[in-house]
Amino acid sequence: MLLAAVSKPIPRGGHWLPMLLRFHHYCSFYPQNMAGAPSSPLTTCVVNTSDGVPGAKIALSLHRLDTNLMIWTMIGVGTTNEDGCCPGLISQEAFVPGMYKLRFETGLYWERLGKTSFYPYVETVFTIQNPAQKFNLPLLMSPFSYSTHRGK
Repeated sequence: MLLAAVSKPIPRGGHWLPMLLRFHHYCSFYPQNMAGAPSSPLTTCVVNTSDGVPGAKIALSLHRLDTNLMIWTMIGVGTTNEDGCCPGLISQEAFVPGMYKLRFETGLYWERLGKTSFYPYVETVFTIQNPAQKFNLPLLMSPFSYSTHRGK
């Protein structure tokens, strides 16, 4: 069962890449959100690379830039599940071309784990030109670094 393989922590000092590859595969093909609604065209997954585990229970918010007022409008909120995924961010109908921002409340996550973090939050800004495509924005993080990329 893939879910069990994803949620097993990697021992300290172990290599997190195999776990990330399983995790990315799981999140990329996640068919629907937990409520059974159709899948979102935009998903995200968080990996705690310092401990080799999914980033569970991380609050996040999705924003779209209002180009007339040049301000960010919050269009959705979510929390990563036990597998570090947040599949139901936005409906296909609401997903239109534009500039988006995904904000992860990473400081609160590290605080819950009893760790100090350099980043109180992480914001990833990206442009959607073709909303018919699927987008996965994984966040790989440790208390003192992070990276992200566009997955499918």
